[in-house]
Amino acid sequence: MPLLEINQTRRITASVRLDESTAAQINQYAAFLKVPADEVVDKALGYVFAKDRDFQDFLRTQGAAQVPESLRIRHMSHAPAVQSVFRRQTKRAKAVEAASEPRPRS
Repeated sequence: MPLLEINQTRRITASVRLDESTAAQINQYAAFLKVPADEVVDKALGYVFAKDRDFQDFLRTQGAAQVPESLRIRHMSHAPAVQSVFRRQTKRAKAVEAASEPRPRS
């Protein structure tokens, strides 16, 4: 049995508006814990969601599955650098393919 259990999670980027004082406190708490600010937000929300009994009851209802999405999630395809590498590899593959095709005899 391994000594460490690694849980990979899918991270997304989302945009939220905060009160200025809340943003400042997130930065202060992140500095206090020596972690990134987004980690503070993620863990704090996870804590609230787990501790709120009324919310947990709501999650067990059919209405929880029908909630409209209001969080602004930034959908990122591939990073520009990755796209550039992909384009170069595609061009190389096509060039190799064209070079390896048998030429008709004249």
